[in-house]
Amino acid sequence: MEMISLPISDETLIKLIPQRAPIVMVSSLESYCDSGLVSTFSVKAGGLFVDDERLAESGLLEHMAQSVALHTGYGHFLKGENAPMGYIGSMQNVVVDGLPKIGETVFSAITILQEFMGVTLVEIETKLENKVIARARMKTVIAR
Repeated sequence: MEMISLPISDETLIKLIPQRAPIVMVSSLESYCDSGLVSTFSVKAGGLFVDDERLAESGLLEHMAQSVALHTGYGHFLKGENAPMGYIGSMQNVVVDGLPKIGETVFSAITILQEFMGVTLVEIETKLENKVIARARMKTVIAR
C-alpha cells in the first residue's frame, strides 16, 4: 500500500470518494483519525451549486456529506480497499448561518458518534474564517 502524507488535495483525493466531476465538493483532506477528520472545500466560479457569487445551501450540505464519504473512503484506503458507495440516510439538527462566496474556503470537522454494520452517525461543523457557519448531524449508509 502506498503511503500518503496529509494534507491530500491532488488526484489522490478523488480516489478516496465515490463522487466524480462535476459533483466533487471536497478540496482537501487536512487531518484524519478513526473518530473524525477535517476537510476543505474551495468555492469556484461556475461550480455546481454556485448561485451568483455564493455556494448554495444545498452545495454546503453536499460538501458536508462528502466529508463523511471522505472519512469512509480514506479508512478503506488504509485497509487497501476501494472507496465504497454510500447514501445519506438522514440529516438532523441542520443549522446554516452563512454561505461562502466564490474564492472562499470552508473547513469541515466531522466527528464519528457511532458506526455499526455500514451505518455511520456523525456530527459535522463547518467553519469559514474560524466562524461556524453550519452544523448538522448526519447518518450515512454504505451500499451493499
